[in-house]
Amino acid sequence: KPGERVVVTQLDHDGNVTPWTLAAADAGVEVATVRVDPADATLDVDDFRRQVTAGTRLVALTCASNAVGSKPPIEELIAIAHEVGAEVYLDAVHYAPHGLIDVQAWEADYCVCSAYKFFGPQVGMLWGRLERLEALTAYKLRPAPQHSPGKWMTGTPNFAAIAGVVAAINYIASIGQRLEDDSKSEGQSVQLSRRDAIRHAFAAIDVYERELLERLIAGLQAIEGVTVYGITDPARFSQRVPTVACTLVGLPATQVAKALGDQGIFCWDGNYYAVDICRVLGQSEQGMVRLGILHTTTAQEIDRTLAAIARLQQSASVGS
Repeated sequence: KPGERVVVTQLDHDGNVTPWTLAAADAGVEVATVRVDPADATLDVDDFRRQVTAGTRLVALTCASNAVGSKPPIEELIAIAHEVGAEVYLDAVHYAPHGLIDVQAWEADYCVCSAYKFFGPQVGMLWGRLERLEALTAYKLRPAPQHSPGKWMTGTPNFAAIAGVVAAINYIASIGQRLEDDSKSEGQSVQLSRRDAIRHAFAAIDVYERELLERLIAGLQAIEGVTVYGITDPARFSQRVPTVACTLVGLPATQVAKALGDQGIFCWDGNYYAVDICRVLGQSEQGMVRLGILHTTTAQEIDRTLAAIARLQQSASVGS
């Protein structure tokens, strides 16, 4: 309501920015934006403290940048927001395939995700503290339930897709259980709970992905004319997920992505709806090339990608 404040960030996907700025405009509410440090494409925590002031009602925050991979210190930022009575709405979409989502440990108020990011179908998910969801008014049909979760449903759920979400979650859990089984002699392994299996899986995924991330970033930095955006120091890889944005001198991002795609190398170009951070990094016009690592990626695929980028950059240098 008027007199309150909504805080968004330059690190976020626009899906966690513009809906809030439009809603704030409708309600006559002030909007503040937390800046990103262009030096390493990380959220400025000091600016977060400055912007999240008394009267702040909601803070919209990503768990991981879908453009450059930066992970804000979620628990610290939520604590800062709660100190002034603000609620925190987390976008965990890009974080989901790389780390354990733990809304209880984070003490989040709301968290959204989409299953397609962790190998499931196109299904959106909303988690919220029950007392928060019950206190909010849902725009719903009159026959719809009066209480959560029913009052937030937009009709009959897509049960087939939900079954796909369960399968995706169980797949991740199976990784953790397999690691448990492989680590013990026959007959000694323990059947883990699904949550513990998922926790076990993500611990191993993190180690594996960091090794490949170091290989990718070091390889990119060794190619003259390639600029890597975001955290590049391996000692700080705990502060990012393995999503890498880069540009090549003399080659538009679209051209690079097309050339890599023609070689069977999956990548993306543009701004990926991360409008503000692309502007902060000076890449609004052309965007950047985005490369992503998962637990299914191999070192050989990293090397093939690096070789392809090196050839592209060399051809651009010769052509110039």
